[in-house]
Amino acid sequence: HANTRESAINRMRIALSEMVIEGIKTNKDLQIEIMQHDAFHRGETDINYLENRLGL
Repeated sequence: HANTRESAINRMRIALSEMVIEGIKTNKDLQIEIMQHDAFHRGETDINYLENRLGL
C-alpha cells in the first residue's frame, strides 16, 4: 500500500529484493521482472498480461 502507484511498485520491488526463500521454487524473479515492465508502471496491463508475456 502507498499513496501512488509508483510508490507501491517501488515498495514491492524493495520487498522482493530483500526476500529470501530457500528450499522451494518461487516466481520471485518473474515478479521482479513484472515490476520493471513499462506497461505495468503505466497501468496498461490487464487480466491477459501474464498469458501474453509468457506466451501461453
